[in-house]
Amino acid sequence: MRASLNALTDELKRLKASGVKSVVVSEEGLAQLHKVVSARAQAKVLPANPTPEPVVPKSASGAQKLPPKNETASNNQTPQAKITVKPLAPARSSNFPPPPKVTLPAGDKQTRWDALFQMVINDPVCKAHVRPGKKLVLGIGNLNARIFFCGEAPGAEEEEQGEPFVGPAGQLLTRMILGMGLKRSDVYIGNIMNWRPEMPVPPGGVQHGNRPPDAEELAYCLPYLKAQIDVVNPEIIVALGSTAVQGLFGAGSFKTLGEVRSQWKLFAEKPVMVTYHPSYILRNPTNRSKRAIWEDLLKVMERASLPITDKQQNFFLEK
Repeated sequence: MRASLNALTDELKRLKASGVKSVVVSEEGLAQLHKVVSARAQAKVLPANPTPEPVVPKSASGAQKLPPKNETASNNQTPQAKITVKPLAPARSSNFPPPPKVTLPAGDKQTRWDALFQMVINDPVCKAHVRPGKKLVLGIGNLNARIFFCGEAPGAEEEEQGEPFVGPAGQLLTRMILGMGLKRSDVYIGNIMNWRPEMPVPPGGVQHGNRPPDAEELAYCLPYLKAQIDVVNPEIIVALGSTAVQGLFGAGSFKTLGEVRSQWKLFAEKPVMVTYHPSYILRNPTNRSKRAIWEDLLKVMERASLPITDKQQNFFLEK
């Protein structure tokens, strides 16, 4: 049950980070959540003279139904539950080390990147946050890339392979890059974070789901991202998703990603296009959502003076 709740919490955070403000929950689902929360609350605090819980009526099929609150849903409508989730977790500890100072040696790009890689994999803080058998993750791609795609943090597949964006979202990002007329090897892809943010797991257990990194974690890893930008020296950065944008520009820079999406910003003296994370499409695979991201990528292509065909211009338009 704990793993299921962690996975649900992670999904809600991802949806919130993608700009989704509400989710639809069935009556049965609400009843199950109510049942779990009530059971956990009773297990933690049991009063001396407990008051019996009100009886929850059941439908003809036997499923529990929560009584309406302030309004009654019609028979042919599915109740909607609005769930508010903070897009970026607050700092968890005041004892988190300060960000490292990164000084790269002189030399060509490969020499400097190799030195940076050694700094990251030998960083004691980074090493302390990697689970046994997993890998730290630095960016990958063309060190002469004109476009730098920046996400937030590695996931399960990434910490296994030690490479960013290799899971389902990464595979979709690769297809998006191909749609731009480029190959994955033409660009540089990285994350702000160098390790997968941990969630509580019993000894010997497996982490299910992900959580957004908190402010201290992002701040600690940000110098390593800046060093990668310094090495690659791209013309354009594409910030993927709310957490990545907050990591670059600060948690208070916007309330929802929709406020800043499709706008040009400036980070490390580089123009930054703000757009959704590829996982947004995975969770909302409509032409409308695909077109939203694609329009941002068209702006990137235009700024990079990449050729844009009529076919590319019309991708994902509603018919």
